[in-house]
Amino acid sequence: MSRVLARLGAATVAACLLFATWSAATPKQAAAIDPTVGYLMAHFTGESSTGQQIYLAHSTDGLRWKDLHNGGLVLRSTVGTRGVRDPALVRSPGGDRYWIIATDLCISCGQDWSTAINNGSRNLVVWESTDLVNWSTPWLLNVASGIPDGRNAWAPEAIWNPATGDYVLYWATNVPLNGATKHRIYYARTTDFRSITTPQPYVTRPGSQEIIDTQIVEAPAGVGAYRYVRASGDGQLTIEGSNAILGTWTTIGNLSGIGLTGAQVEGPMWMRFNARNEWVLYLDQYASGRGYLPVLTTNPSSPASYRLPAAGSYDMGANRKRHGSILNLTAAEQNRVLARWRDTAINRIQSYNLQDRYVRHANYDVRVDPSVSPVQDGQWRLVPGLTGSGTVSIQSVNFPGYYLRSYGFDFRLEADDGTATFAADATFRQVAGLASASWTSFQSYHHPDRYIRHYSYLLRLDPVPDAQSRADATFRVTG
Repeated sequence: MSRVLARLGAATVAACLLFATWSAATPKQAAAIDPTVGYLMAHFTGESSTGQQIYLAHSTDGLRWKDLHNGGLVLRSTVGTRGVRDPALVRSPGGDRYWIIATDLCISCGQDWSTAINNGSRNLVVWESTDLVNWSTPWLLNVASGIPDGRNAWAPEAIWNPATGDYVLYWATNVPLNGATKHRIYYARTTDFRSITTPQPYVTRPGSQEIIDTQIVEAPAGVGAYRYVRASGDGQLTIEGSNAILGTWTTIGNLSGIGLTGAQVEGPMWMRFNARNEWVLYLDQYASGRGYLPVLTTNPSSPASYRLPAAGSYDMGANRKRHGSILNLTAAEQNRVLARWRDTAINRIQSYNLQDRYVRHANYDVRVDPSVSPVQDGQWRLVPGLTGSGTVSIQSVNFPGYYLRSYGFDFRLEADDGTATFAADATFRQVAGLASASWTSFQSYHHPDRYIRHYSYLLRLDPVPDAQSRADATFRVTG
């Protein structure tokens, strides 16, 4: 009897633990979110190891965008292929948690399109945050291995489903048909983006027609005939409507009425304007390489209401923006985001003992020159050090994401590769000038007995044992 009671007790404890674990993972019920005042876009920029990472842009009106963090990347994938595309921003219904989910793909940095299509990563990359500015280390979420003959997992999106009390996570997977590529949209349900239900087909086009990009927007009661509208890239831009995320979807039309036909656009990205019933459907003009185009509508489920913007009414910012997503920001969220990813001042770095010369990069080498041309080659941002701890890193203005980095005690302009070694090589302590306390010297974080100095006009990382080397290692940071 005592053994039976012990087993019953253990079972009760286990059940309680299981319930507690599920309760902790289950998102809060929808809460009243504060009024939204701004917009945050997550995106990638192009086919390179630095372009296929997470970038952010901000807008106050939804049409004019400013790149955050000096235009540099804000999150780098350190898992899977070590590159990410097609990021989606997800806010919990309670407004207390956020996720970024993205395609695990890095074209032209160890992987080509054929491999990515036919034997690509079956994972998505996920980050989690409680405040939109401090993000977890990324993890891989395997979504496509459970799909028979599934070859990859691309372009993820997620939407909270009030009917089931969890998220519908959906993405594209290539399941070949008669030996030819055929991407279809699959979905699974999740509460935490760490585990999912068995993937199921979600959107499939007839015959050999593929579909890769799709994104759903929710419309309020009284606007249009459907509660949910989705835009999909399937050889054209198809608009469909439904009153349930996992219900029956009806084809409404396309955008041929405004001249967007065939394969001109992809990467649909919805945004509802704050405080009014008007929407933007951003479309990536990939065929012409012109980036995102906003298409406006007051009724997402009526293709006849879609219209092109007036000339000069929008500005996508300096960075090229590829397939991403937009989150409407509350005032508190916006304040946190802008404080964390604000721009830093543009400076020049003047030599102390050769005062007509300034630090500049040229063909990724670094030197001191007079009359720097183009002027941007001699402009820098002193940003918080890549290793933190009250340090600085020196970022190029015209090559965002590229930093002064010591390599074998020489200096190069290189892209941050996300490694601890790079961070240490590109981090310095800004101290009083070694030749004049009113100027500045830069002590190496990685080699604290060495400083940035010029020698024969080239920048080096050297010890400074004498007056000449100390003068060579003294600079003025000017506006």
